[in-house]
Amino acid sequence: MDNFTFWSPTFFSFGKDSESQAGELVKRFGGSKVLVHFGGKSAKNSGLLDRVEKSLKEAGVDFVELGGVKPNPRSGLVYEGIELCKKENVDFILAVGGGSVIDSSKAIAAGALYEGDFWDFYDGKPVEKALPVGTVLTIAAAGSEGSGDSVITKEEGMLKRGTGSNALRPKFSILNPALTQTLPPYQTAAGISDIMAHLYERYLTNTKEVEVTDRMIEALLLTMKHEGPRVIADPDNYEARANIMWAGMMAHNNSCGVGRSQDWSSHNIEHELSALYDCAHGAGLAVTMPAVFKYVMNHDVMRFAKVAVRVWGCQMDFDHPEVTALEGIEAFRSFLISLGMPKNFEELGAKEEDIPKLVETLCRVNGNNGCIYGFTTLNEEDCTKIYQMMV
Repeated sequence: MDNFTFWSPTFFSFGKDSESQAGELVKRFGGSKVLVHFGGKSAKNSGLLDRVEKSLKEAGVDFVELGGVKPNPRSGLVYEGIELCKKENVDFILAVGGGSVIDSSKAIAAGALYEGDFWDFYDGKPVEKALPVGTVLTIAAAGSEGSGDSVITKEEGMLKRGTGSNALRPKFSILNPALTQTLPPYQTAAGISDIMAHLYERYLTNTKEVEVTDRMIEALLLTMKHEGPRVIADPDNYEARANIMWAGMMAHNNSCGVGRSQDWSSHNIEHELSALYDCAHGAGLAVTMPAVFKYVMNHDVMRFAKVAVRVWGCQMDFDHPEVTALEGIEAFRSFLISLGMPKNFEELGAKEEDIPKLVETLCRVNGNNGCIYGFTTLNEEDCTKIYQMMV
């Protein structure tokens, strides 16, 4: 196990009707003028926004609104939010929505205290300070409610890039599983895919002797394996929703990733798909992960064989561990497809003729030197072959 530091100060309020605590929590964590940031019509039509803003009023907290966040959140709205925060002297940002809303809120929080272009932070500059952020989560997926990470799409060039900093960790997160019960099955499944990707990206490590976090990751994967089919069959199953929601937070606040190297190749490769085609991130990951896993499997075949046995119930073939490893990858792929996720480029809406463009942006833009790094190093030829495996 590697040396590490871990700091995760987010206060969580979990359970039914917990959104009624929003005003109290904003006030507790120092907010007096809040930007309420949200997506589209669902936050308003469901009554959630009204309940949150009622709570703010009851706590004596002033606020302004900024809606319009889209999946794969865009830089244009971030710039608008930064200007609004500066104009209105906002001192706290409350994200009401899923990972896209929270990521956009974090970008605004960083940019509001910075004199330069907020995109500098998504181009490698460290985030040292930001406005405090709180969240009211409406979809279990990205894990942004418990992490210091944020991913934004720059509309000029459609570049999808991320940043991470402890300064961006939410001060509090409100998690009411009942808020996810109205999600369409496809969105629920895409969220499950994203959660499992966050777990696999940490499981694929070159660090030895990390049994504690291996077992934590395996337990969360088993939880998703159990609860995924239950929630697709019965969208109103509160207990399944609750387990998925907490697993989503645990998958990405990095408690499962401390003391070990991590991968993130699948995320980097997928980001080009969701940037170019505006597909759901989790759906893109469902197509990307099996291809990446098959391509890099021989780098450490026993790691793939271990998760195949411990999570997917495969029988270990000690003479041919690659057989077990492949069975596990196929079991994972079949699981995602069974939830309603796409299985190839065509179902995702991607085009084979765009592969050179995808590879160029992945490997050469933002200072990249022709490779991406993680579980193993992948060059442009490797990435081309991986995209071709998805067709």
